Amino acid sequence: MRFAYHPSMCDPSFYLELGKAAEAAGFDVITFPDSICYPKECDSTYPYNDDGSREFLDGVPFLEPFSIIPAIAAVTSKLEFSTSVYKLAPRQAVTTAKFVTTLGVITNNRFHFGIGVSPWYEDFLATGERWEKRGKRMDEQIMILKGLMNGDYFGFKGEFYDIPQIKLCPVPKKSVPILIGGHSNLALKRAAKLGDGWISAGLSLEDTQVMVDKINHYRDEFGTMNHPNFQFQVMGEAAYSPNGVRELENIGATEVIVAFRNAYEGGPDNRTLEGMIAEINWYAEEVISKVR
Repeated sequence: MRFAYHPSMCDPSFYLELGKAAEAAGFDVITFPDSICYPKECDSTYPYNDDGSREFLDGVPFLEPFSIIPAIAAVTSKLEFSTSVYKLAPRQAVTTAKFVTTLGVITNNRFHFGIGVSPWYEDFLATGERWEKRGKRMDEQIMILKGLMNGDYFGFKGEFYDIPQIKLCPVPKKSVPILIGGHSNLALKRAAKLGDGWISAGLSLEDTQVMVDKINHYRDEFGTMNHPNFQFQVMGEAAYSPNGVRELENIGATEVIVAFRNAYEGGPDNRTLEGMIAEINWYAEEVISKVR
């Protein structure tokens, strides 16, 4: 089992020290969310809380993952990095591929790219991308990302993208794994068919098992069950005890993501750096050391 630390959009000045503390405590990964902007007016419904509200995000400090990860990589040596999740569909495919390959190179293959569609219509307005058929367009983006990571000339002609033969230089020695976030059947099918793994956004043990089983059913259907390193990155209450982690491992989880603040509840974030490092060390002592 691998362990990922989620700082939950904390004070940006804390990140370098948190990265060093997570590595020293034995965490494998530090993971970062993504937010493009906070619109003044919004008609979209947020899919990952009970009432669909977005107010808890107002004023929350989201740093651009492609900027903060290299800074932490420079002060660590073994810690890996992931996004959970980066809103890919509103972004431009080739530019994103350049960011991803650069990060794979500069971290020496320590980056895993977790992606999602984005539930916000306003993200697409802000970036000038189409909201319609966003899922199908993201499928093409994933194929473009994979094609451009091999360092050879690659072209693509689909419904949404028409890219001439191009190559990126440099590219990482190993392709960056692409993991798909989301709980809908479409997201689970996308993970099974095109992804190197799946990321949950906080579920009960029972619901996690249902989704892992669904993905494996789809993988069998798509002929992708032979993927050598398919990842199941999961969040949820079970991740905070040794027995819970073992139960998650038994149902197929390969990585647990832990955060010590529920950002969905809103309210001021009064955490201190010292308090957050204490949480990291508590988890390492009470969970990681008792599972490994």
